[in-house]
Amino acid sequence: MPIALFALTIAAYAIGTTEFVIVGLLPTVADDLGISLPLAGLIVSVYALGVTFGAPILTALTGRLERKPLLLGLMGLFVLGNTLAALSPTYEMLLAARVVTAFAHGVFFSVGAIIAADLVPENRRASAIALMFMGLTVAIVTGVPLGTFIGQTFGWRATFWAVSGLGVVAFGGIALLLPRTLSKAAPASLLDQVRVLGSGRLLLVFAMTALGYGGTFVAFTFLASILEQVTGFAASSVSLILVLYGAAIAVGNIVGGRVADRNPVRALLGLFALQALVLIAFSFTAVSPAWTLVTLAALGFLSFANVPGLQLYVVELAKQHRPGAVDVASALNIAAFNLGIALGAWIGGAVVSSPLGLGATPWVGALLVGAALALTLWSAALDRRPHGVTLPA
Repeated sequence: MPIALFALTIAAYAIGTTEFVIVGLLPTVADDLGISLPLAGLIVSVYALGVTFGAPILTALTGRLERKPLLLGLMGLFVLGNTLAALSPTYEMLLAARVVTAFAHGVFFSVGAIIAADLVPENRRASAIALMFMGLTVAIVTGVPLGTFIGQTFGWRATFWAVSGLGVVAFGGIALLLPRTLSKAAPASLLDQVRVLGSGRLLLVFAMTALGYGGTFVAFTFLASILEQVTGFAASSVSLILVLYGAAIAVGNIVGGRVADRNPVRALLGLFALQALVLIAFSFTAVSPAWTLVTLAALGFLSFANVPGLQLYVVELAKQHRPGAVDVASALNIAAFNLGIALGAWIGGAVVSSPLGLGATPWVGALLVGAALALTLWSAALDRRPHGVTLPA
């Protein structure tokens, strides 16, 4: 793999840390700001919605910019957003700071995924995307547990100061490692951008992404609370358990990329089916510390294994059906990932607030993943009928 890919991985590590570290800090933030746990969960949803709406709009607006200066500017915005979060005295200001950071996140991954795929031969594209997203998985292995520990020890604001420092390191990595000249597609016209949303084939994949990826977040958003209140782990053990979960994610991301290189749709069918089954199992194993660890290892493996396949699949379909707006299609799929996170976190908060409680969040998440599996079966059938009229191109 080209060394330039590692610049993208470094930046993805910083972004992944700030996105997911809040999961381990939700009880701490809720206590410090005097808010309820479901209200604290909206910090996850608002960030994800910022990515959802910021990614396609800002990617379109920045389409004429050179790739390297654009990525450097995005990392500067990332540092600003996390600095504002560290300085936030109120819940409302923290939400606003998270939206600023989310704008940088959305554009970075939509543009970065295409850059990663273009840096390698065609048969290595999914693996290249997986390597970039490896930054997210390594962040969950190391950055999230360490950030959780820092937040529990020195206060949650200290975590955001540390993440701002990671952003500075990522800025330096992009400046040093990424080539000055990077290919870019011609900026999509407004009509091309609108036509992406008019493609039934692409909308189907966006729905697969939102439901399949977001289903896990119904439970994952409140994982720290599940581990403490349902399973019975001490709060000090949460960061160590997140290391296990993140290590499984890292392995799953690599395996998922290699499997998707051959046939992304077939890989997604198997991964979604297994993911739904493991979420259902977690509903029963969450009361047992030993079985919880086993289940979380399996769930971690599966939760990111579908990411390379989903991103590759939407790029392939965009090249077929909307060749003038591949960047926008990629951005919309990044938006779909985060719409799924927002949806999952919101549904999880509703479940926690309902009589069902924390323990029901895994099987509710399984319902979303099951819906994604059904949509994938539909999309696979359409792939076998290229001239079908079930959905418009």
